[in-house]
Amino acid sequence: MKDRILSVDIFRGATIVLMILVNTPGTWSNVFPPLLHAEWHGYTPTDLVFPFFLFIVGTSIVFAYSNKTIDSSTYKKIVVRTLKLVGLGLFLGAFTVSFPFVKDFADIRFPGVLQRIGVVFFFAAVLFLNFRWKTLVGITLVLLVGYWLMMTLIPVNGMEPTLDRAPHNLANWLDVQIFGTHNYKADYDPEGFLSTIPSIASSLLGIFTGFILLSKQEKKATILFGLGGAMLLVGHFWDMVFPINKALWTSSFVLVTAGWANIFLALIHYFTDVKKIAFGSIFRYAGANAIVVYFLSSFISKLFYLIKVNADNSIHSWLFNTIYVQGFLSLELSSLLYGLSVVAFYCLLAYVLYKKKIFIKV
Repeated sequence: MKDRILSVDIFRGATIVLMILVNTPGTWSNVFPPLLHAEWHGYTPTDLVFPFFLFIVGTSIVFAYSNKTIDSSTYKKIVVRTLKLVGLGLFLGAFTVSFPFVKDFADIRFPGVLQRIGVVFFFAAVLFLNFRWKTLVGITLVLLVGYWLMMTLIPVNGMEPTLDRAPHNLANWLDVQIFGTHNYKADYDPEGFLSTIPSIASSLLGIFTGFILLSKQEKKATILFGLGGAMLLVGHFWDMVFPINKALWTSSFVLVTAGWANIFLALIHYFTDVKKIAFGSIFRYAGANAIVVYFLSSFISKLFYLIKVNADNSIHSWLFNTIYVQGFLSLELSSLLYGLSVVAFYCLLAYVLYKKKIFIKV
């Protein structure tokens, strides 16, 4: 694409690489704290990864659909892509290695990462195609403020609403009513129904960044950096009344993560697009087949956990305990080295696909 901006490709690829790293430690029992999600309120570097991807989905929408003729085929492509993403996510949730290779219906998780990406992409793309930027700003504010008011004012089963991990947390309660047993946990799902509303705002904020990158503005990196700083400031102030929380995808979480996304993207844009300093090519390769690389990593990781080498070990645990657990290494470092090896494999795969000009559209 002639309007393609290198920094966006690098940012997308780096996000996918980080998603794989935090999802595939050698053992979940021994992980360095920055590579784990926050227990509940607050955030760690790991909590930035998924919202970064939704953010860059919005930015990519601007590049994909700006200055193009929009007709029924455009909407058809959006719907088809949405269904593909949701279908792949449901497949990951339902698949098992024993015949008939599908879990019992009650054990299948309906929400998930790819499902959320699909739904967010659909709404963000449709909104982008139908509204100008000023209207999109208003929609974003309505989503964020409306979610805040719903979560803090609407009683649940006659009880005062709470933002704790509890049955009368509105998002948790609603997920149980809608999905029943098809949730990540009995009392919450990090990709649940209600929290999808503010996650759409994460992508809309990425759309505004796309507008800036495609504009004729000078010093785009400075603008993005300042915008990111403002979002961080507002998000942390909002945290005092609506805590930053990934599992609930709170409005303060949306602003803080979009703030960091703008800051990191501004830095990458400055060095690659402005100063023309060559770096991060491996991330660009990963970004070119981002969804495919993520799906394969998730599917193969699941196989490694499910397939047994012997009575005591799956492929995953056998590889980790045999190769990476060594007396001179801490278990945390061993766990990290396993994750980095997985990342290296998928970066190599992405490189081969890129060099062979194989780009799989999802």
